[in-house]
Amino acid sequence: MTTPYTFAQNAYAGNLQTTYAHLGDGEESGASVAIAGRVMLLRRQGKLAFGTMRDSTGEIQLFALAQVTTEFESFVKLHLGDWVGVRGEVVRTKRGELSVKVAEWELLAEARHNFGEKWSGIADVDLRYRHREADLWANPETRKALTLRSDVVRAFRERLWASGFLEVETPMLNVMATGATARPFTTFHNSLDSDFFLRIAPELWLKRLVVGGYERVFELGRVFRNEGLSPRHNPEFTMLELYVAYWDYKDMMAFVEETVAGVALDVLGTTEITYQGRALSLAAPWEKKTMAELTSAAVGEDVSVHSSVEKLRSLLLERNATVEEVWGTGRLLAELFELTCEADLWDPIFVTEHPVEVSPLARRHRNDEALTERFESYAVGRELSNGFSELTDPDDQRKRFEDQARLAAAGDEEAMGIDEDYIRSLEWGLPPTAGLGIGIDRLVMLLADVSNIREVIAFPTLKPLRD
Repeated sequence: MTTPYTFAQNAYAGNLQTTYAHLGDGEESGASVAIAGRVMLLRRQGKLAFGTMRDSTGEIQLFALAQVTTEFESFVKLHLGDWVGVRGEVVRTKRGELSVKVAEWELLAEARHNFGEKWSGIADVDLRYRHREADLWANPETRKALTLRSDVVRAFRERLWASGFLEVETPMLNVMATGATARPFTTFHNSLDSDFFLRIAPELWLKRLVVGGYERVFELGRVFRNEGLSPRHNPEFTMLELYVAYWDYKDMMAFVEETVAGVALDVLGTTEITYQGRALSLAAPWEKKTMAELTSAAVGEDVSVHSSVEKLRSLLLERNATVEEVWGTGRLLAELFELTCEADLWDPIFVTEHPVEVSPLARRHRNDEALTERFESYAVGRELSNGFSELTDPDDQRKRFEDQARLAAAGDEEAMGIDEDYIRSLEWGLPPTAGLGIGIDRLVMLLADVSNIREVIAFPTLKPLRD
């Protein structure tokens, strides 16, 4: 079968529905259009046939008559899912359905697979994710979620550009796995005869640009972490990272709540949303609580980074948690918080004052050397963002990297190494700076009201099929 190389489309279903909304029942417009899309439904009634065509903007009825439509008999034998191009007059049938009266048509592509019984949707979840191209047609909610994702990304970019940010691109291949605590993907560069790592975060590169004089920078792109799959995790995901000179973490928290609420308004028209049947508000201001305050309330006694190792370890073991001997009070407190608090943080909240031990790139708190000026924002029981006043002291940064290297030597696959190039960049002078990372996928999950991250990633990572 030979199909055409082009089709001179000049109209879309959604626009036709708007433009010709005024047509009365049985009325003809006198306007001829050329539209293209998939055949979603087709039924014959003697010398008449009625079909439904769907394109990227919506649906419209196809109205075919044996005495008007070229190759009428072939038209009525089209398969559900076939792509067709149609030329004809816009009319409204006597039953009130806006239609294109088919004068000429062309088969543009044949659908050789079934899209679901009467287009009711594809129920096989694995098929939906492996063949998103079919899922998009068979399940309208998928198209809605992925379109919302595009709207969210655009809204972030427009707001950042309007605030004077410069968008940049930093390397995805790194000689060190750094910028966050996570297990990396490893690859090999043949010409350089060297191992490289897919980036786990662009953080250190972006801060080097601040050292270079860019006061507001951001990058919106993929990062890669060699971790497990779950409804909240995909090995490659989209991160927005940004840095602002002369700000601290309090300035950044105000920016986060204002920007996320603004993006919600941009794409949904409201900050009052429902997620999985439960209401929440994204409107500023968001609540702020320290990690120690939340954890103390959850366990029923005061705990902090200044508690004893024995006390924190005991509280974790009582809850059947795994505890490593090398963990200090900072890591133990963070683990206890995650175990007892995280899942219950429904309304947007900033969790502040994270221990130094779990925050190797954050500046020490001005009032407590054991803590950092760091926050994470949470909503619906999951982390949405991470930010802090950036560590600017190269000597302290070296000590933090050395601590990470000791953890790595002890078997921690997520610990960082010592990044000498980054330390050297700090020696050129990093002004007071605040940084932020927002997980775009998780935020889209929230705004799209879906519970699985795969629903908002066009092609999620899946286990390869074996022959």
